[in-house]
Amino acid sequence: MTVITEANKAKARDLTAKLTLDEKIAIVHAAGLFRNGGAERLGIPSLKMDDGPMGVRAELHNDNWAPLYNTRDYVTYLPSGSAVASTWNPDLARATGEVLGEEARGRGKDVILGPSINIKRSPLCGRNFEYMSEDPVLTATQGVAYIQGVQESDVAACAKHYAVNSQETDRLDVDETVSERALREIYLPAFEAAVHDGGVLSVMGAYNLVNGTKCCEHKQLLDDILRDEYGFDGFVVSDWSAVRDTKASAEVGMDVEMSVTPNFDDYYFANPLKKAVENGEVKESDVDVKVERVIAVMDALHMLGDARATRKPGRYATIDHAAKALEIARESIVLLKNDENLLPLDEHGMTRLLVIGANADRIHSNGGGSAVIKALHEISPLLGLNGELGGNVDIEYVLGYDAKQVNQDESWQEESLENSKGSDAKDELHAHELREEAVAKAREYAAAGDPVLFIGGLDHEHDLEGRDRTDMRLPYGQDELIEALLEAAPNTILAFVAGSPIEMPWADKAKAIVWNWYAGCESGAALAEVLFGRVNPSGHLPETFPIALADEPAHRIGTFGLEGHVDYAEDIYVGYRYFDTRQIPVLFPFGHGLSYTDFAFRDLDVRQVDDEIRVTFTVENIGDCAGKAVAQVYLGLEGTGEDRPAKELKGFAKVELDAGEFREVTVAMPAAKALRYWSNESGAYALAPEASVFVGESVDCLLYTSPSPRD
Repeated sequence: MTVITEANKAKARDLTAKLTLDEKIAIVHAAGLFRNGGAERLGIPSLKMDDGPMGVRAELHNDNWAPLYNTRDYVTYLPSGSAVASTWNPDLARATGEVLGEEARGRGKDVILGPSINIKRSPLCGRNFEYMSEDPVLTATQGVAYIQGVQESDVAACAKHYAVNSQETDRLDVDETVSERALREIYLPAFEAAVHDGGVLSVMGAYNLVNGTKCCEHKQLLDDILRDEYGFDGFVVSDWSAVRDTKASAEVGMDVEMSVTPNFDDYYFANPLKKAVENGEVKESDVDVKVERVIAVMDALHMLGDARATRKPGRYATIDHAAKALEIARESIVLLKNDENLLPLDEHGMTRLLVIGANADRIHSNGGGSAVIKALHEISPLLGLNGELGGNVDIEYVLGYDAKQVNQDESWQEESLENSKGSDAKDELHAHELREEAVAKAREYAAAGDPVLFIGGLDHEHDLEGRDRTDMRLPYGQDELIEALLEAAPNTILAFVAGSPIEMPWADKAKAIVWNWYAGCESGAALAEVLFGRVNPSGHLPETFPIALADEPAHRIGTFGLEGHVDYAEDIYVGYRYFDTRQIPVLFPFGHGLSYTDFAFRDLDVRQVDDEIRVTFTVENIGDCAGKAVAQVYLGLEGTGEDRPAKELKGFAKVELDAGEFREVTVAMPAAKALRYWSNESGAYALAPEASVFVGESVDCLLYTSPSPRD
C-alpha cells in the first residue's frame, strides 16, 4: 500500500525550496476542473483527480462540464457505499477499492475522490447511497479496507467529506451545531481510522460549517485534530467551491482549492493568495507547507523523476473487474423478510413469471451527482432474470408505475450548488391504467399458482447529490400499487432497488421483501441469483429502517434539512443508538439480514488479555444449506456516570458455514478503543470501568454477558 515516507517529505521540501511563488500558487489551486497546476521545469506534474463513489467518472473538458464523448472512458460500475457496507465484509470492501484504484490508474488518474465516510444521520440525506452506515465502527472498518485497496495501485484515496456533512439542503452554507461528544464518538471516528489504519493520502474539506466555522477554515478540525491529534501527513483538498476566504483557509491545513468554475486565476488560492503573500497578509512559509504536502503525496505515488518508471500500471473495464463487482453485489443484498419460506423461488416446474415495476427495467449508473459514471455495462433486474432462467420460463413484464429514466446532463454540477427540487408529478389517469393492468395480471398469475415479483424502490431523482428527500414514502404511487398487488396476489415477492430506507405501510401483509442497493454493473444478475437460490443472501442492514420518519431522532426533534442552521440535538443518539436505548419499535433493526438457513450462537466467553478484549463464541449453521453469518459484537459501556447508549457496535466477523457446521469465533478489539468514550464531565476521552457484551446477528442480540471489571 502506498504511504508517505520521510524520504518523500525530504524530497518535497527540497523541490519546494526551488519553486517560485507563481509555481507554488499553481500547485495549490485548480488549473482545470479536476486537476491542479504543476511546475514543468522541475518535473512536477498536475495531480489528476476524479470522482469515484461508484466508479471513475467519464472524461470531461478541462474547462467545462461537458463530457468528451470518447470511447475510451467506459469503466466498471461498482456497488455504492451502502452496498459495500451491507456486505459486512472488509475483504469485499478492499476488493471494491482495488478495482477502483486499478481503474483510476488505468484512466491516468492520481487521486480518486472517495470513499464517502459521512454518517447517515437521517434517511432523507440525498447522498446516503454514497455513504456507508449510521454507525462509525462499521463505516470505519469498511472505509479503511476500501482505502487500502485503492492505494495499492499508486492512487491516492480521498476520504470525504470532512466533516459532519450529513445533509444536502443548503449544503454550501448550513451551520451544523454538534457537541464535542457527538463529534468524537459519531462523526469523526471513521476519519480517524482512515488516517491511523488506512494511511489515507488525501482528505476532502466539506462545504458546511461546524459550530460556526467553515470546514475549510476550521483550525480545530484541520489542524488540532486531523494534523496534530491524528497525525495526518497527506494533503487536504477542498470540495468544489468550498473555499470562501483566502486568508482564513491559507492559515489552516487546507492545501488545494478546487471549484466548479473555469475562472482558475480568480480562485481564492490563485491570484488572491499570491497578492496576500506579496502584501504580507499570508506568510509564504504557510504556502510552502501546503506545497510540500502535495509534492510528498506525488512522490509517494511515484509521479516524480525516475520513479515514474516504477509506477504500477492500471487497467479498466475488464472482465475480472465485473466479476468482482458481481461478488460484492451478491453479498450486499439483504433478505428483510421471508415468511413461509417463500424464497428462494424454484424454477423447476415453473413455466412463467410476472415481473412488475419500473425499477425492474431501469439502470442507475447514469445519475446521482458526482456518482455518475459511464458504465461499460449494467445488468438490470429484468435482464438478470431473463439471463438466469435461460429461456425455460416465460417472463412477462408490465410497468405497474411510471418513472422517468434519469439521465444526468452536463448542467448538473453548477445547478447542484443550489437546492434543486425534484418532482413526482405524474399523469393520474395513466398511473391508474398502469396500476389496473398490473393488478389484473397479478390476479391472473396468482389464480394459476404462478409467481409474481414486484421490483420498485427509488432512483436518482431521489437519491441524489444536491437534494435531500422530503419524505420516506415510495414515489410514483408505488405504495398504492403494492397494497393492491398484495390484495390480488398475497404471495407477491417485493424487491427494491434504492439507496435509502423507505416506509413500508404494507410490510405486515408482505411475505417476502428483498433489499438491493445500487449494487453495480452486475446488480440485476446478483438479485436474480438470490431470488432463485443460486446465492444464499448474507447482506445485513448498515442502518436502521424505522417504521415512520417521525420516529427518527433528527426528525422527532425537527432539526434535519433546515437552511441556515441545524442543531444536532440528538447528540450521540443516532440510528440504533436512539431506537435501541429508548426502546422505540423499528421496521428492521440495524444489522438485520435473513438467510435461507439459520444460525445459532452459544458459549459466549469474554476475556481481557493484555490490552485486548477478546470475545469468543460458537456459531453453528442449524439449517440445511450453506450460508454466511454476520456475527456482531456490541458493548454497553457502564460505570461512566454519564448517559450512554444501551449498546454500541465494536466489532464483527462474517463466517461461512456448511449445513450442520459450527465454528468457534473470536472477535478481538483493543481495550483502549472498545472502552473509550468522550466524557462530558472531563471534556476528554475516558475508559469505561466495565461493559456488558452482546453478540448476535443484529442489534437485537441473542447472547449477553453481564459486566465485569476491566483488568
